[in-house]
Amino acid sequence: MTPGHGSTVDGVLRRSARRTPARVAVEYRERSWTYAELDEAVSRAASVLLDQGLAPGDRVGAYGHNSDAYLIGFLACSRAGLVHVPVNQNLTGDDLAYIVGQSGSTLVLTDPDLFGQLPDGVRTLPLRDADDSLLARLDAAPPYDGAEPDTGDLVQLLYTSGTTALPKGAMMTHRALVHEYLSAITALDLSAGDRPVHSLPLYHSAQMHVFLLPYLAVGASNIILDSPDAERLFDLIEAGRADSLFAPPTVWIGLSNRPDFATRDLSGLRKAYYGASIMPVPVLERLREKLPKLAFYNCFGQSEIGPLATVLAPDEHKGRMDSCGRPVLFVDARVVDEHGKDVPDGTPGEVVYRSPQLCEGYWDKPEETAEAFRDGWFHSGDLAVRDTDGYFTVVDRVKDVINSGGVLVASRQVEDALYTHEQVAEVAVIGLPDVRWIEAVTAVVVARGEVTEAELLAHAREKLAHFKAPKRVLFVDELPRNASGKILKRELRDRFSSD
Repeated sequence: MTPGHGSTVDGVLRRSARRTPARVAVEYRERSWTYAELDEAVSRAASVLLDQGLAPGDRVGAYGHNSDAYLIGFLACSRAGLVHVPVNQNLTGDDLAYIVGQSGSTLVLTDPDLFGQLPDGVRTLPLRDADDSLLARLDAAPPYDGAEPDTGDLVQLLYTSGTTALPKGAMMTHRALVHEYLSAITALDLSAGDRPVHSLPLYHSAQMHVFLLPYLAVGASNIILDSPDAERLFDLIEAGRADSLFAPPTVWIGLSNRPDFATRDLSGLRKAYYGASIMPVPVLERLREKLPKLAFYNCFGQSEIGPLATVLAPDEHKGRMDSCGRPVLFVDARVVDEHGKDVPDGTPGEVVYRSPQLCEGYWDKPEETAEAFRDGWFHSGDLAVRDTDGYFTVVDRVKDVINSGGVLVASRQVEDALYTHEQVAEVAVIGLPDVRWIEAVTAVVVARGEVTEAELLAHAREKLAHFKAPKRVLFVDELPRNASGKILKRELRDRFSSD
């Protein structure tokens, strides 16, 4: 192997394996890997991948469920100089074919139960549960001894959530992700003594790059679950095997709404991380009331920045529960107007970033890249306010702000007001076309019990200025989401615009 600086994604694991070879790195179901075993498995898997006729720079799709094999596949791509393309395992049909095709993936790592969903003609290699799987081939494969990738080489295409348009593949380099790991470690107080459990999809950048890889970097012992099963999570916490958990607000809402949330002994949970979408303040208050000693961290960002951009630490929540915190170690952020000029503190504007964590642009999309990267800054599409102490509060996505009678209304403030009603389980606020108001503020509600539109309208008017209060309340059984837990407001607008 040629000498290198080691600032690569797989180098993170290699260093931990040299430092603590016998410590357990990962547990998944009945399997357990020490750091030394995991590092060797990654080297052998890199050889398996290159034996498929792949060359450095080739794209390799990953269309699988959570598992130790999924992690090994990603790290093996990194070590072999391949570009990993994580694909949401819930995608099918045209959505799945688009990402596989647009990325130019020449091989897809997948699980046997997902083979049939892939487009015809796509080369596949099973990750596990098959005689010819990646895991099954490790014993016969030699450890990889080729050249180390350069820190500026691409290691992953992180496709955006696609809540407003077709997904775009953010081109992430080794250098960008390693910088992001360092930012996560410092901002989130990650340590080798933590006992993290990883239950969110590993294809998603938050679980993989904010938690699992940074925790491997510091040498922690990690448990990977198939999914955020509440019963399993509660059991691990009660048994003292898990004390650190990341989940998006939708999962925290689900956990807090369970009848046994009030009766299970969850005092062993020390660190709670939330992010990926906005956490309703009333839900956060309910969680803090039940678990007063639990340290809550708000994580905010987006795929293009690796994805962590800002963090609100536990001791910063008082008085600013709706804030997403301040920029992390390697991120510089500003709030600007439509001309790219800084707005005064306390004034809403678009958040723009400059950081070594940023992607190199969007794969094969030069126009979208030029639109997002202007004047040396990445334009996030998030509308936020910065206060005089440097804390950011996200008001909305720029495209989700409602123009009601010529006055701009942020949906989040309306949602927080409605969440204070005990019969509101979930809510999304959107603007619908209206002859009088241009856009009518409309609340789409999942009710917890019996409640009427009139009751919720009256409740909102007590909490909000008259022009911000909803004009209508629509009831649904569930809110549409992408697999990252983000509510798809465009689907709600399309669904109800003709009503």
